[in-house]
Amino acid sequence: MKHVLSVYVENQPGVLVRVASMFSRREFNIDSLSVGVTQSPEFSRITVVVHGDAGLIEQMIKQLEKMPVVKAVQRLDASIAVTRGMTMIKVSADDTNRLDVLKMAELFRAHVIDVRPTTLIFEITGDDEKVTAFMQLLAPYGIMEVIRTGLIALERGENTINNYEKARAGRDFYGKNLL
Repeated sequence: MKHVLSVYVENQPGVLVRVASMFSRREFNIDSLSVGVTQSPEFSRITVVVHGDAGLIEQMIKQLEKMPVVKAVQRLDASIAVTRGMTMIKVSADDTNRLDVLKMAELFRAHVIDVRPTTLIFEITGDDEKVTAFMQLLAPYGIMEVIRTGLIALERGENTINNYEKARAGRDFYGKNLL
């Protein structure tokens, strides 16, 4: 089963390598990994998509929480999170089929980011199902290249990873006891 983990880390050199190495050392397979600076420049957020049963995921979370640079780990269930990935797709398109391809792109809210006499490049954001459906419709025209970003995710509503960790641990990100 696919799981999305959001990992809130100190923004310092080598953090991504340390986190990714933890997965590698324990032979966990990463399906997708994205990282970026948060609203606080001293922290980054790593979104990791992994497959495994509940026990394996709990083990991953415990291992991540042991790392000093990791400030919070949150499992984001599909029912409580908004997830998105970006995909760029280069497809064959000439005068005979260009309008058909553009109509499909419009249905999926894909944006044309490059036009050449024999190709179009689209940018599409959304969940995996949406992107896969779009690619299946484009396949008969000739998909030439595809590149996908890793998934990113946020919990719906007012909860944040900060609130989640504070409630779980009874402390703030700097180790100060809140209880």
